[in-house]
Amino acid sequence: MGLLHIVFGEAAIPVMTEAISMDEKMQGELLCFDDDLSVGPLFILDTKEGQANRRQWWQQISATSSQPQLQPELLPETPATETATAPAVEEASGDADTLKTLKTSLKEDPELEVWIWAGQNARDVCGYYWLVSQLYDFAGRIHIIYLNNLPFLNEKGAVFYPTHLHQILPKEFLKAKKLARAISLAEFELDGDEWHRLMNENAGIRMLEGGKKIKGEPTLFYDKELLAQTGKEFVKAWRVVQQVTGKLKYPVLDLFLGWRLKELVKEGKVESKGDLKTIRDFEVKLPGETNTENPVTE
Repeated sequence: MGLLHIVFGEAAIPVMTEAISMDEKMQGELLCFDDDLSVGPLFILDTKEGQANRRQWWQQISATSSQPQLQPELLPETPATETATAPAVEEASGDADTLKTLKTSLKEDPELEVWIWAGQNARDVCGYYWLVSQLYDFAGRIHIIYLNNLPFLNEKGAVFYPTHLHQILPKEFLKAKKLARAISLAEFELDGDEWHRLMNENAGIRMLEGGKKIKGEPTLFYDKELLAQTGKEFVKAWRVVQQVTGKLKYPVLDLFLGWRLKELVKEGKVESKGDLKTIRDFEVKLPGETNTENPVTE
């Protein structure tokens, strides 16, 4: 029997690759879906038009034409020791090709099983809903390992509750594999329906409320937090974003928050200086006079 592991987002690749190499019963190929479906438009994403709309949105928030890729520092899930970047626009929209490869593999090898690994975060759960909606024909061979509110040991041997796969030590996945279970026909139908609900709702942001419950919020949901962290003196945009993400239970892609900050600049709610490319290229402050005697830039 062949085995194929699936993760959502490049940050999970190193730990999962190492975990797979530690146990021959877990040996198999690893597929990664890059797009973060917890943010941005989903409307009719199962059509070429919907996919084109989403590609256009990614290009929009990826700033200028000279910055077509998301910057490495803009991926909060990526540990500092990694050099993996957030997906380029082309890679994020390449999930359709990855899905085609997956389906081809399942058709060519009737013995192949798929294990979908998901942490307790909106990105993984939205990715799961999307994938399940596409794999109904292979029911019985698709398994889920949802690490929902489960305790793991960290490097110091202390118990903690990870929200993302990359936070888990590779050896800890060997215990987690016991949770693998086939997705039932009822789940394929219910969770497939949930994906269609998410597409039709087309919220700007999707947040995990617990379990597998996803709640949609408007695109400007975090604007008030960004404004609250912006003061009367100029401060680096990345620091404002960092202060907002530090207050959140689940991290939001820095690129998304940086885009919202730039939109607030365009709306006149925030003043800026510098080049509005990545969040390391400009500074922001609330409208009004600046204290030039003691400017704050860091």
